[in-house]
Amino acid sequence: MNGRENSGTRTNWSSFVALGDSFTEGIADPAPGGGFRGWADRLAEHLTRRDPGLTYANLAVRGKLLHQIAGDQVPQAIALRPELVSLVGGGNDIIRPGSDPDELAALFDSAVGRLRATGADVLMGTGFDTASTPVLRRMRGKIGTYNAHLRAIADAHGCLVVDLWSMRVLQDARAWSGDRLHLSAEGHRRVALRAAEVLGAPVDEDWRVPWPELPVRTWRVQRAQDIQWAREHLAPWIVRRLRGRSSGDGRGPKRPELDHLCPPR
Repeated sequence: MNGRENSGTRTNWSSFVALGDSFTEGIADPAPGGGFRGWADRLAEHLTRRDPGLTYANLAVRGKLLHQIAGDQVPQAIALRPELVSLVGGGNDIIRPGSDPDELAALFDSAVGRLRATGADVLMGTGFDTASTPVLRRMRGKIGTYNAHLRAIADAHGCLVVDLWSMRVLQDARAWSGDRLHLSAEGHRRVALRAAEVLGAPVDEDWRVPWPELPVRTWRVQRAQDIQWAREHLAPWIVRRLRGRSSGDGRGPKRPELDHLCPPR
């Protein structure tokens, strides 16, 4: 189920605002002119091909927790009065020790209700399946619980859903950057194609295309790479969180105002 049958939404929009954390900011997907691109920017590009007059803002900031997204970004989005809003968040919360998916879902539900009350259509995203990620696979059950809540929220509010959990192509290591916490450029590209499909926007590529075959790694090599990753990327991430710090501290959104991606035709 891709979420369209839950919505009753329109099929084209004049304005689009993206909310969230590093996933939606586009970390690890370099933009041609500097900065980061990401799935939301790529989705806006797909939508612009159909509706050249589309305006787009991206309020997502890396490292943000769900209460920050709901408290800061949602009011900013409401003030912009877009016709379409994407809201993906909670991932930074879920992987923190002691986080409660039920409490997060209640906060997410409130945020969606506020957005839908403006008349905007809302595109949601589930959490990723972490089955193939060392350490994070232990949180798979909590992510699954959170996803079940998100599905119920989408049903209740008539939202569109990008089911990231079911995207088996994202189980390949090449869908992820070296830190295994952020998608690679190719991972972002495939998510954007999936999102465009959910929105009914025409695309000329298929996100399901299998990856080329790779040589099989020995257990010893894979283990060594996992240990190196945990030391260089996971451990510093955990330390920052325990100290109450975030990579997004002091940062603002990359596209705070609605604007055209390209001049209208």
